[in-house]
Amino acid sequence: MAPKAPGAARVEDVFFHAGEWAPANQPILSLLPDERIKLRFFVPERQLAAYRVGRVVRFGCDGCAKGLTARIDFVSPRAEFTPPVIYSREARDRLVYLVEARPSVRLNVGQPVDVEPLK
Repeated sequence: MAPKAPGAARVEDVFFHAGEWAPANQPILSLLPDERIKLRFFVPERQLAAYRVGRVVRFGCDGCAKGLTARIDFVSPRAEFTPPVIYSREARDRLVYLVEARPSVRLNVGQPVDVEPLK
């Protein structure tokens, strides 16, 4: 009997192909469940108030349908500086926060998107 995936997922990577030898207990492929795909984007400090957990954002991408949305499920509590970094008051313009949101449609891993908050 052939093994089955634990749930619906797409094949992300293949480590061994048919006819190749694989050691015992070695994975032969990597699966990525659709529910694990998320948008990851950075928000400038001045716009952070518009991006809160539970809020919905609108996003677009090349070749995607219009009006796509995603629900924010993580906003980093720590800011990051975009390089190059000069630690000064003027550097606040480069202060950004990581935000993650779950899209309402299936996307490709690493696909660039444009994100904006819904008013």
